[in-house]
Amino acid sequence: MEGDRNLEAKIEILLNVEKQMRQAGDVAGTRKSAIDILQLCFEARAWTTLNEQIVLLSKRRGQLKQAVQAMVQQAMQYIDQTPDLETKIELIKTLNNVAAGKIYVEIERARLIKKLAKIKEEQGLIAEAANLMQEVAVETFGAMAKTEKIAFILEQVRLCLDSLDYVRAQILSRKINPKVFEADPSKERKKPKEGDNVVEEPAPDIPSLLELKRIYYELMIRYYFQNNDYLDICRCYKAIYEIPSVKENPAQWIPVLRKICWYLVLSPHDPMQSSLHYSTLEDKNLSEIPHFRLLLKQLITMEVIQWTSLWNTFKDEFENEKNMLGGSLGDKAAEDLRLRVIEHNILVVSKYYSRITLKRLADLLCLSIQEAEKHLSEMVVSKALVAKIDRPVGIVCFQPAKDSNDILNSWASNLEKLLDLVEKSCHQIHKETMVHKAAIRA
Repeated sequence: MEGDRNLEAKIEILLNVEKQMRQAGDVAGTRKSAIDILQLCFEARAWTTLNEQIVLLSKRRGQLKQAVQAMVQQAMQYIDQTPDLETKIELIKTLNNVAAGKIYVEIERARLIKKLAKIKEEQGLIAEAANLMQEVAVETFGAMAKTEKIAFILEQVRLCLDSLDYVRAQILSRKINPKVFEADPSKERKKPKEGDNVVEEPAPDIPSLLELKRIYYELMIRYYFQNNDYLDICRCYKAIYEIPSVKENPAQWIPVLRKICWYLVLSPHDPMQSSLHYSTLEDKNLSEIPHFRLLLKQLITMEVIQWTSLWNTFKDEFENEKNMLGGSLGDKAAEDLRLRVIEHNILVVSKYYSRITLKRLADLLCLSIQEAEKHLSEMVVSKALVAKIDRPVGIVCFQPAKDSNDILNSWASNLEKLLDLVEKSCHQIHKETMVHKAAIRA
């Protein structure tokens, strides 16, 4: 009791000092007296009094914003030294209420929200933690360091993915432009010009830009996995593969390159996939995993692939690929791989045949006639192929239909070539005749 009375007396004296300094407009004095009050409460371990004094000081008439800012920053140092979780949460909430709506402590408020969200997550309240984080729009904070902004948004995305809120995760991820990870930190402007906002140093626990790049793409892989967007997953792994720290360590890049190969062969055929396929084949590191080089080579060679032999060759590799960020390759991926092989075979057939019977096509694809027709139709609908099926006759035509202008142009071109050949033949006959006559005269 005596200790409490002593504390109250000391606080009362300091409050009077703070009042005099505040009314005199002395910024340094007001800040120091406010910090001293908080320090007294902390040393006495009077956590309830500490919370009360924070609220009281922040609400005093004409309180200087520098004093509020210093007070919030000082009290944040006490959070990790609280005796129990309940006291910690109460202190965070008090500081959060004081900082709410004040631009000059927006960074501190963002860090407080992050701490509170982490506590909620540890308690298993992931949805509540995600909602807390979404209240803060750090992209509008001019004084916050770029790496801290990115780290905060990535934490928002992670919590949304953990709470299975994929729509909001996508919206939040779009706040980050992937080009920001390509910036060279050494070339950034160090000294702000006059009138610019002074950017604060990021918190000590914020990762480097390259580490944030890796976290970003790992989160995007988790997002794309839900919709089986194989090509987007492949591009994310490709971006991780290009990080210098990954590319310099074979223990890191070999598993990543394996995943690039798997998702590349699982992706539907299109120009982007084809370009990525060829660029991956040209990678010298692929010689370290020749099995996968053979797999990629098979899917660009214009030859029909036997699914059974391919699956028997790569089945063990496929089933042992466990450490996938979105989830391991399962039955759905195996079905998609078989579908990619069928699509490849249909494209090969279309290169070698202008017309083919459905029965022969089904034999080449090792499918029933109904399955062959189904897969062919799907490729035509997706515009991966041009084909027409004459079902009564059972013939597939791979030649695109020509309009009358194309046919006339083709005839005109053929006639021109024919007349050129006739003219050359006449010239050769005339030449031979003249040579023959000259030989007789001699």
